[in-house]
Amino acid sequence: VQLQASGGGLVQAGGSLRVSCVAPARGFRSYAWFRQAPGKEREFVATIGYTGNRIYYTDSVKGRFTISRDNAKNTIYLEMSSLKSEDTAVYYCAAGDPILSTVSASEGYRVWGQGTQVTVSS
Repeated sequence: VQLQASGGGLVQAGGSLRVSCVAPARGFRSYAWFRQAPGKEREFVATIGYTGNRIYYTDSVKGRFTISRDNAKNTIYLEMSSLKSEDTAVYYCAAGDPILSTVSASEGYRVWGQGTQVTVSS
């Protein structure tokens, strides 16, 4: 079981980009996006519950990123706007059954995608 992430690329600062993640048909409680910049630890970006509830964002992307899902397509999206150079990272999608208090922790997710590179040029 693996997730398939796509949609990364090169974009100028202030621009927009959407990354997608095709998930297996088996429904997990939560789906999330994490990212890892060069030389830094992987960090939580956003999460969404299977029914589209339980949406949370890390503070640095609030108001700029939107996570959504299309259950008919088994796909999770991350719409990113007003991109900044510090958003440059490999973006990973993940799925799992974390309890509410741990939805931002990578340990709560059992299935991961291969990552897609997002590069924001200043």
